[in-house]
Amino acid sequence: MADILDYATLRVIWWLLLGVLLAGFAVTDGFDLGAAIWLPFLGRNDAERRVVINSFGPVWEGNQVWLILGGGAIFAAWPMVYAVAFSGFYLAMFLVLCTLILRPVAIKYRSKHPAARWRTLWDWALFVAGLVPALVFGVAVGNALLGVPFRFDGDLRMVYDGGLLGLFRPFAVLAGLVSVAMLAMHGGAFLASKASSPVAERARRAATLSALGVFVLFAAAGWATTHVEGYRIVGVLAHDGPSNPVGKHAVQVVGAWLNNYRAQPWLAAVPGLGLLSAAATVLALGLKLDKLAVFCSGLSVAAIVATAGVSMFPFILPSTLDPSVSLTVWDASSSRTTLLIMLVATLIFMPIILLYTAFVYRVLRGRVSAAQIEGETNSY
Repeated sequence: MADILDYATLRVIWWLLLGVLLAGFAVTDGFDLGAAIWLPFLGRNDAERRVVINSFGPVWEGNQVWLILGGGAIFAAWPMVYAVAFSGFYLAMFLVLCTLILRPVAIKYRSKHPAARWRTLWDWALFVAGLVPALVFGVAVGNALLGVPFRFDGDLRMVYDGGLLGLFRPFAVLAGLVSVAMLAMHGGAFLASKASSPVAERARRAATLSALGVFVLFAAAGWATTHVEGYRIVGVLAHDGPSNPVGKHAVQVVGAWLNNYRAQPWLAAVPGLGLLSAAATVLALGLKLDKLAVFCSGLSVAAIVATAGVSMFPFILPSTLDPSVSLTVWDASSSRTTLLIMLVATLIFMPIILLYTAFVYRVLRGRVSAAQIEGETNSY
């Protein structure tokens, strides 16, 4: 394998694996976040809200592993990206972390007291814990497309000149709304397939509205992309050289994020799949094909996440202060040896994770009903 996989190939493989991990998090933990967003609105009484919580309560911890894997992959495979993103987006990441911590606290503490006000308080806490990460993750992707205000000094130390409020630029907010809509769609479709009536009926309507929102907002974001400044490498960049982000020349050009689609028109199938899958979700929900709706909504989520990566390739995190120090696939990775060792470990452990995940979902298959919850001592 060491002879077959050169440095450039390993970099592309790890760029693809990073996309798989981020899409995996969006698809799996995404329906947890989406279901939490709908919790106060789909449950009209305590029993119905417990149905919503118990639909995703047994699996949310396992789903969150994808976020840890994604962060670990960035740290090990793309250390410069990790340094810039986790330092520059520190306050945003801290906000997400606080809300992700709030989620298990709300799930566990909600049932500790029977008072209606107590439980309603934690229901809205779960709503916040679903909405804020969905919004912030989308805003982060929007900022990656717009570029981030960082530079390197003479000793290659990163200097970040932005702040938390500066992240909420109009295009980034639009990307955040796309993220909220797509996770609300996915969470609604999941509840339609997992919860019993009448929660499932309300979830179908909620997921349908969200899917229509995804279609409109994602199309609007695609149109807006043609009017924002993207990034383009000028000249030839060595694909197998040592990682050195200051060894190239890049410029900002309006509409540059469309270059990959112009060069390879078939890549338009990726955003097209995101739109078509959202439309298919609406159709499946209308026919009450709930499992098909979950599949279509998950496919739409994965395609929308992939669209950002395909549009930016080979850029991973551009710089607005100095486009020439933007981080790309070719100059921001770890060493060839590190990437190779990590790839071997991934090929061993990733199938185990997938098999275990499939086993868990098979064991927990079936709808959740209020009567079932009342008879379970371990329910939420």
